[in-house]
Amino acid sequence: MTKVEIYTWETCPFCRRAKELLDAKDVDYKEYMIQGDDEARDKMAARANGRRTVPQIFIDDQWIGGCDDMHLLEAEGKLDKLLCA
Repeated sequence: MTKVEIYTWETCPFCRRAKELLDAKDVDYKEYMIQGDDEARDKMAARANGRRTVPQIFIDDQWIGGCDDMHLLEAEGKLDKLLCA
């Protein structure tokens, strides 16, 4: 089973958009709500090549990037391959 993780903030529109795409694909994911948690944000940044913006998305521990990166993978027909690996 593919492991999908997403770091989010409650009020982030890009986070909602990313989760909507995953939900539309019926993908189970682990969400880390890191709003106000500097330690969790530091851990996310360490995994995401220093990126501190949300969302940050990982598929099977591979860093995918943010919302726009995931939507680009979808547009290129590459996201389903990652999700079904």
